[in-house]
Amino acid sequence: MASFIFEANIAHYKELPATEPDARKIAMLHKLLAEEEAKFADWRVKNPNPKAAE
Repeated sequence: MASFIFEANIAHYKELPATEPDARKIAMLHKLLAEEEAKFADWRVKNPNPKAAE
């Protein structure tokens, strides 16, 4: 379940900059995307077999 949430958040953060005209907001969205990808990578290291953990 957690991997689905991470993947959904990442997909959402990837889509948002395309519709945002403000450069500052785009930069913030890129930062949020990078943070979410880092959290997901960390979670995957700690949960190498997510099917068994869920």
